[in-house]
This record gives sequence, structure tokens and C-alpha cells, in this order.
Amino acid sequence: MASTDTKKKTSTKKNTKKTVEMQGDKKAVIGQFAIHPKDTGSSKVQVAILTQRINQLSEHLETHPKDDHSRRGLLGLVGKRRKHLNYLRLHDKDIYEQLLESLKLRK
Repeated sequence: MASTDTKKKTSTKKNTKKTVEMQGDKKAVIGQFAIHPKDTGSSKVQVAILTQRINQLSEHLETHPKDDHSRRGLLGLVGKRRKHLNYLRLHDKDIYEQLLESLKLRK
């Protein structure tokens, strides 16, 4: 019993480290694309955050091709990003073009 409890604690620590790293990456992305210091919800920032998560999941799926649950999550994220990009394309074409260029996305 004691050995399984130890393994669970170890895996939790690893997951916590990974979460902290992702939060740091997320803050960096927000800082780079934010319009003002407290901006976390504009479409520009949301697209950047979603792109980061999509890239992470794509790398995960390259090493774990049979992970269908993550693949479904990836498709949902791609759909959300597409909706935000469509909104930007209709409402602010200049920001849309800059965002595609800076994130290296195709139209």
C-alpha cells in the first residue's frame, strides 16, 4: 500500500510542475499579445492562447497517436480558434493579418 501512495504523490508533483510551466507560458503569451495590462479576454489574446495549447496537444499526439480523447479536445480548440479568427477577420482586418503573421498561421 505504501508504495502505491508514494507513486501517486510523485506523479502529482510532476503534474504540478507541468501546470506551473504552462501557466508561465500562458502569462508570457498574454503579455505579448495583450492590448492593455489587464487584457486576458480579447480575441487576439484568446487566439494566441489557443494556438499555444493546440501546438502542445499536437506534439502530444505525435508521440501518442492513439489518444482519441486528446484528439477530440484538439479539434474543439481548433474550432474555437477558428471562430475567434473569423470574428477578427470581420471586425478588424489589420489585427487579423498581424495575428496570422505573428503566430505563423495559414488563412
